[in-house]
Amino acid sequence: MSSILSAVAWPYANGPRHIGHVAGFGVPSDIFSRYMRMAGHDVLMVSGTDEHGTPILVAAEAAGLTPQELADTNNAIIVEDLTRLGLSYDLFTRTTTANHYEVAQEMFRTVRDNGYLVQQYTLSAISPSTGRTLPDRYIEGTCPICGYESARGDQCDYCGNQLDPTDLVNPRSRINGETPRFVETNHWFLDLPALADQLSEWLDGREATGTWRPNVIKFSQHILEEIKPRAITRDIDWGIPVPGWEDDPGKRLYVWFDAVIGYLSASIEWARRCGDPEAWRRWWNDPDARSYYFMGKDNIVFHSQIWPAELLAYNGQGLRGGEPGKFGVLNLPTEVVSSEFMTMEGAKFSSSRGIVIYIGDMLSRYQVDAVRYFIAAAGPENQDSDFTWAEFVRRTNGELVAAWGNLVNRTAAMVAKSFGEVPARGPLTVRDEKLRDDVVAGFDVVGHLIAQQRFRAALGETMRLVGEANKYVAETEPFKLKAPEQRERLGTVLHTLCQAVSNLNVMFAPFLPHSANTIDAMFGGDGALAPLPRIEHVVDPVNGNTYPVITGDYSAVPAWGPRPVTVGAPVAKPTPVFTKLDEAIVDEEIARMTARGQA
Repeated sequence: MSSILSAVAWPYANGPRHIGHVAGFGVPSDIFSRYMRMAGHDVLMVSGTDEHGTPILVAAEAAGLTPQELADTNNAIIVEDLTRLGLSYDLFTRTTTANHYEVAQEMFRTVRDNGYLVQQYTLSAISPSTGRTLPDRYIEGTCPICGYESARGDQCDYCGNQLDPTDLVNPRSRINGETPRFVETNHWFLDLPALADQLSEWLDGREATGTWRPNVIKFSQHILEEIKPRAITRDIDWGIPVPGWEDDPGKRLYVWFDAVIGYLSASIEWARRCGDPEAWRRWWNDPDARSYYFMGKDNIVFHSQIWPAELLAYNGQGLRGGEPGKFGVLNLPTEVVSSEFMTMEGAKFSSSRGIVIYIGDMLSRYQVDAVRYFIAAAGPENQDSDFTWAEFVRRTNGELVAAWGNLVNRTAAMVAKSFGEVPARGPLTVRDEKLRDDVVAGFDVVGHLIAQQRFRAALGETMRLVGEANKYVAETEPFKLKAPEQRERLGTVLHTLCQAVSNLNVMFAPFLPHSANTIDAMFGGDGALAPLPRIEHVVDPVNGNTYPVITGDYSAVPAWGPRPVTVGAPVAKPTPVFTKLDEAIVDEEIARMTARGQA
């Protein structure tokens, strides 16, 4: 058994999350984590809301709220949405806890004391109309390297090069379009060049494993070619105070520096909340532990360069040496699992233009596992993908309902009508054995694919086996076995089908946990095959604030492998597990989106 850290990207708390967000970080990480638990590994899945930075200030001001009030409001919405989606976090917390402040400041002090932070004067972008510092990502302009006209102040998404706002041609504020004013100010910089050799060696080692997605490893190696120091503090009054600069309330740790530390701080908070304050070290100090970081591709640079650099600097493993702090030598990522982008009806998601599907809104109208199925089957795993309502309806009706749902429902219906319970089986024919053996063999194939983060292929293989089971029904025709002398054969066929459904349901459990529980109960189980997360309201022991977290007890997950059915388990007349969608919803949803854009 291995210790597996599932480090899931922290959703930013400036508003609700949409389906494109959860397609990148949410559902893929949950599929992986659920499978790894079922495979016998000790999984710690952590994340939380990222709540600092200028965008929070801007959104709070527009809403007439304080930054903390806005963060509280959106944190509660995001926690509710991700819980409804069934994401099995051991702890989903937030970056405004006293624990996170303490951990981030400890990281800063040790990295500074090891010599990997340097002070430099730099030009900071200021909004002329508000006097507020503009974050790099809130400045756009033309990339000086490739000419892309919508490059951001921290990097160009087109050519992948790192940038500073002052590098941009014709820079402009994304908030109001005005040209920023640049003023000189003093800041701490992470000395990436002093860590470049170690970062390169680490990335080359990761490439040698052959497990990283090619787009991630190539992009990560490319951004090392022109590495330079990056500022980790900002002129802003909303964020974590900078150690040593506590007397200057206008200086704070830059949000990207503190947010990635959240993986560690959340692990430490989880350990304290479970009553074993040192338990987090199994995932962070044990060199045999493995860690997988899940995100969208716009976050690659922070997880394959910035966070590893912070860890190397904390460990004292750069060119200047040094000693680790009280957290000890911390593990670098085993793998950065980055998804590509998802668009909507051919356009980039945009809340302001109404091109958006908030996950909470979608779950209020459609089954959660239909949403999860679409993301797993058609999400942006290794290339950009497009969400369309027509495709959502097609996959729901033509695959989820017509194939898997149909197999489950007609198996349960035939068993309920003829026996009322899972029947005993007689001698198996070659055909019976073939279905049994094919499905059992699927555990190795599907499990290997999930472990390699090839979720679409894993789901596709599971659906192929569903097709084999439906083919078995067509060939054996149990609905025609009505004579008394055929009853033993009927029992054998239906028993074989019940067993196939049981095993397939285990394979589907990481993808479709809610329906897995429903199907388990249909065939006499306790309906708790796939443990689901819950929301708890906890108190910060330092500042006394109360906030919601996502957590859960996932110790009862079934083993990844065949799950024998219980002869005699009651099976009642079923109701459909999955809801068939009316094709009219395509026009209705597009009209709703259009109305939002015109509002």
